[in-house]
Amino acid sequence: MPIERPIVIATRGSALALAQANLITAQCRATFPKLRFELKIIKTTGDKLQKASMAKTGASLPKGLFTKELEVALVKRQADIAVHSLKDLPTELPSSLILAATPKRVDVRDVLVYRDAEWFANPENHQQEDWSPGQSALRGLPPHSQLKDFPKGATIATSSTRRKAQLLVARPDLNVVEIRGNVTTRMQKVADRAELDGTVLALAGISRLNFTIQPDGKLKGDAVPDGLLATVLDVDVMLPCVGQAAIGIEIRADDERIAKICERLNHFNTFQAVTAERAFLAGMGGGCQSPVAAYAEITGETISMSAVSFRDGPAKRTSGKAKIKEAVALGEKLAAELK
Repeated sequence: MPIERPIVIATRGSALALAQANLITAQCRATFPKLRFELKIIKTTGDKLQKASMAKTGASLPKGLFTKELEVALVKRQADIAVHSLKDLPTELPSSLILAATPKRVDVRDVLVYRDAEWFANPENHQQEDWSPGQSALRGLPPHSQLKDFPKGATIATSSTRRKAQLLVARPDLNVVEIRGNVTTRMQKVADRAELDGTVLALAGISRLNFTIQPDGKLKGDAVPDGLLATVLDVDVMLPCVGQAAIGIEIRADDERIAKICERLNHFNTFQAVTAERAFLAGMGGGCQSPVAAYAEITGETISMSAVSFRDGPAKRTSGKAKIKEAVALGEKLAAELK
């Protein structure tokens, strides 16, 4: 390809969004060294509505909270590629745009984050001037704690209706409350607020921010508050949301030049798996905050998927298998079974 004007990659400005966009930009530059790529940071509606309830599924929240402004930039040709957390991308895209690629997906599981009882019990870990009213009441748990180990009536913070529903299936006595903010903000709230016992975050987000869960259960990273532990939740306990841990690359449908670039970035199995999941979500008529979950995996030429819905009371679950080329049909079939 000849050297032309820079190819503009649009992204949100959060730490996680930038980490993902920088990952894609690095892949682009490595694969196409003669082309120029530059990032364009765009503030989305979701970034502006920091106090809005994310747990409401009605018309109070617009669709595409974290994607619409990036899509507008594509349509207006102010950007050539938009990088999204795929879980945020609506299943219905503007007619002029397409989901062109998904790089290889990472671990889809969720993580339970909570305070380290031993760390917070040690006065040497606190400076007196840093203490605030109520902080002395901070309680924690031992490493590798599971949901069953939390005290009766413990408070877990999440803004996800999917996570809330599955937490209450595992522990009906839990008090589940809303929380807003990026990954590090939510961690800091757990570290500081006595009324919170823990939160649930995506392992993919933690990993992409270069945070690590050590063998002893401690959560470490440059921006991680001291004294936090983390336990990875199995998908049998917490089925992920549609598209979780996948990065979505959106472009203009008629842009053949950018489409060729995206072909080199795409991971076929990931694309087919999330295609099935997104077909399921579309069939359920829900968005990213709908209380449903689905996870598809590919083995050989077969795609298998498990799904759950909490939309009408008690959990309804289903699963199925199909040939890879029938990914959309599989998603639609499972949605029909749960509606």
